[in-house]
Amino acid sequence: MSNLQNKVIITAALTGAVTPAGYHIPETPEQIAEDAYQCWKAGAAIVHLHMRDEQGLGTMDAERFKKTIELIRAHKDCDVVINCTSSGDNRVSGGDAAGNTIRMKHMRTVDGIEMGSYDAGSFNWMPGGVFMNTPQFLQELGDVYMERGIKPELEIFDTGMLGVSNYFVKKGHLPTPCHYQFCLGVLGGMPATVENLLYLTKHIPEGSTWSAFGVGAGHLPIMYAALALGGNIRVGLEDNVVYGKDEEGNKILATNLMLVERAVKAVETFGKKPATSAQAREILGIQPLVR
Repeated sequence: MSNLQNKVIITAALTGAVTPAGYHIPETPEQIAEDAYQCWKAGAAIVHLHMRDEQGLGTMDAERFKKTIELIRAHKDCDVVINCTSSGDNRVSGGDAAGNTIRMKHMRTVDGIEMGSYDAGSFNWMPGGVFMNTPQFLQELGDVYMERGIKPELEIFDTGMLGVSNYFVKKGHLPTPCHYQFCLGVLGGMPATVENLLYLTKHIPEGSTWSAFGVGAGHLPIMYAALALGGNIRVGLEDNVVYGKDEEGNKILATNLMLVERAVKAVETFGKKPATSAQAREILGIQPLVR
């Protein structure tokens, strides 16, 4: 892997479950697939997918995931890594068996999913409510990922979630080496500070890989800190909708493409290069893409 030491994986989180209307959010399968393709061409190795329904609300509709993946793969030159959420609908995330089944249906039935989010615990996602990920759900989700050959992305919103993920590794419900996504700046989770990011990077098992992002105003500080610490980065409208401000102090609304292009420039400024999708698979231990 020596030729990969200088590579940085850029993930583009395109839509999210709760980012409100009024921004440049792709919502339909066609819009999401087109953003995914453009971001891949710009340098994103991975796209993280959420779905929206006809009202623009987050949904775990397996058919929408299937259609979006098919549209992305219709671009024959596009080998972007497909990463899908397991927590995209607040209406079915209460921890009951029926809701858990809905949250995992696409992971069980849709082909082409290479990575899946694994939110390693529950917490008060302020001010909306409890972001519920019960031990029973996490155990079953980890087993599904192992059965289907899907690489878990362990989303860490607070330090206790490291202990949760370690528990399921020891019990054989998560594969190793692990890949962590440090999610900083959500109200109810860890604030988006360099100190918090550094702490998290020091408390994961040796041989792990990691990425990080900061929400909103924490976007740039965490991106630059992650690069300085040798990590990978995530950008996109799921996490941040403002690119910056103009000379008059007015907000400049971002697009996914704008955020990826800035991330590529940041990586290159650090003297590194964005990983291709094939290189990202090698770094993360994901099987090569077979069409």
